[in-house]
Amino acid sequence: MKFVPVLLSVSMGLGAFSLSFETKANDQLAVTLCEYIAVDDKGRVRKALKSSRVKIRNVFDAIECNGNNMLRHAIVSNAVETGKLIVKGLPKSALADGADIAWAESNGHGGSPLIAEIKKRAGL
Repeated sequence: MKFVPVLLSVSMGLGAFSLSFETKANDQLAVTLCEYIAVDDKGRVRKALKSSRVKIRNVFDAIECNGNNMLRHAIVSNAVETGKLIVKGLPKSALADGADIAWAESNGHGGSPLIAEIKKRAGL
């Protein structure tokens, strides 16, 4: 009978460890993606996503770079190639509200080539 509580506590401890490891891995992925977006390295963004087995659409809402989502970070960083990759990786519905376009125009980035890409993808 003493075996069951011990086994349960060991299982809980291992579960907490794996959750902690996963959180750190996700944080590292976020930092990595933000750095690669800032320098407009589309190839490394693709490689980081592929090696982590995630898609842009699955991590887009969870990752912030300097207080912005990944697309806005690409606009601020003038990372056109990486920004195009992000736009193509998002569902049209995520861009259809025009929030990123309005944000860019109100923050002095209305001339970004990514605005046209967003409009084309969203059908605006």
